[in-house]
Amino acid sequence: MSRLTHRVLTLLVCMAALGGLLCAQAGKTITVRMLDGKTGKLITTSTFMVRVDHEPTVHADWVAPNEDGTGKLTLPRIASLLSIQATYDSSMMIYVNCDTAGEDANTVDRWYSIAEILTLGVAAPNGCVKPAEAAKLKLLTKLKPVAKPASVAKPGEFVFYVRKQNWREHIREDESPR
Repeated sequence: MSRLTHRVLTLLVCMAALGGLLCAQAGKTITVRMLDGKTGKLITTSTFMVRVDHEPTVHADWVAPNEDGTGKLTLPRIASLLSIQATYDSSMMIYVNCDTAGEDANTVDRWYSIAEILTLGVAAPNGCVKPAEAAKLKLLTKLKPVAKPASVAKPGEFVFYVRKQNWREHIREDESPR
């Protein structure tokens, strides 16, 4: 009887340890919204390119598109920093993130804390709109109120602004070695 009890306890301890490991492997889930830097409207894409913790590996398979145009991003539990970009629909052209406005977009990545995104929500800065245009957008929002401003991020949500490449950036990308 004591051998049976010992085996059952050992089995329970092993199951608890395995359950803990499986729980540790489960990911963190973040909602991603990509907005047009000039208009603030939601842009839908099927390809978000995600990097974590300054690693060069790009993970497009971590994001599942939602019906409303947002993306559901599942990250490994050990990930602490996030950088994200997206491509134009059905192409390899990459949107320029507006949080790097005025800088060489090909060399600068902004990294965001996953813990902060999960607890507070993060809206990346929009450097693609000039201050005068931003004031007009705010005025239009007051005249034509919406349920929630597009740049507000809820806990567990990451909002970032993009724009399409201009002709100079497009040529530079075509000339760069692959």
